[in-house]
Amino acid sequence: MAFKLTVEPIGQLTYIRIYSGTLKPGDQVYNARTGERLRIGHLKRMHANKQEDIYIAIAGDIIALVGVDCASGDTLCAENRLISLEGMFVPEPVVTLAIIPRRQQDIARLSKALNRFGKEDPTFRVSVDPESHETLISGMGELHLEIYLERMKSEYGVEVEVGNPAVANP
Repeated sequence: MAFKLTVEPIGQLTYIRIYSGTLKPGDQVYNARTGERLRIGHLKRMHANKQEDIYIAIAGDIIALVGVDCASGDTLCAENRLISLEGMFVPEPVVTLAIIPRRQQDIARLSKALNRFGKEDPTFRVSVDPESHETLISGMGELHLEIYLERMKSEYGVEVEVGNPAVANP
């Protein structure tokens, strides 16, 4: 089960826990949520701030996969043994903000950032209000959303105008 995603200079690292069987570079797995087949590249054992290449992982191991495109909570399994592990409990967001990029040319980078953050963190939600057409971000508190706003600026070079969501007129 994939439980954490990070973006590193070498690509996306997907942290997984192996519940059954073994995993080796070159193996093909099946994403039970999306129905996609994925090829396993490098396996990494993480030690604080260093990474160690490994060539087999067994049940009970917690490792990182390089370049596997999935989301937190996805179950990766053998195609002939379709299993979907029970998902993580994700509480409903408690704070929502409306955002708009300061510059029109930042829309694509903003979209890329929001997509990445949504895959990394199931408590971070993105939606578009059907009436006001505002882009809304929701999370577990003001600090939670402030961190993502800062990451948009530092990692993606996107500055946004932030406000409260518009309230529809009756």
